Amino acid sequence: MKHHSGSIEVITGSMFCGKTDELIRRLRRATIARQKVQVFKPVIDTRYAVEKVTSHAGSEFDAQPVQMAKDILDLLDPDTTVVGIDEAQFFDSEIIPIAQRLADHGKRVIVAGLDTDFRGEPFGPIPFLMAKAEVVDKLHAICMVCGEAASRTQRLVNGKPANYHDPVVIVGAAELYEARCRKHHEVPSK
Repeated sequence: MKHHSGSIEVITGSMFCGKTDELIRRLRRATIARQKVQVFKPVIDTRYAVEKVTSHAGSEFDAQPVQMAKDILDLLDPDTTVVGIDEAQFFDSEIIPIAQRLADHGKRVIVAGLDTDFRGEPFGPIPFLMAKAEVVDKLHAICMVCGEAASRTQRLVNGKPANYHDPVVIVGAAELYEARCRKHHEVPSK
């Protein structure tokens, strides 16, 4: 089943807010609607399974790991109508024109990724994809300090907030990160 027009949807927010669960929900619905779905993820994301997108809650969907954004075009089946992209913040900036090109060619492109890094700064191509998208959903987690809505990702090093000048990309899950609200998000040396 083909789409009448293409689009870009961005699912974003902090870690542990359910981005991948929402991506998988939309992909499953597209599959039920008999749409041809392909899913891609950065090869750097090996936390749960190499050839699956997997949420922290355990939901899974088959995916192809790719080194660079341009690899998506090489692996894309011409009959695919829905393209899922998880952890898009880890892709190079080429993901932006690629998502636009796919949407311009009638594909529904569903992108999930962090909008900010552990420092609270815009993360990779996600803010640009948000600006180009037809639909943007910003999800919230639960602050691990106070229990209110969390929109920030807190990196911890030996149980303490990471320094602003620490490396931006360190792939991990609950052992390195937790969700925090604005009030409890800490970034020393900012």
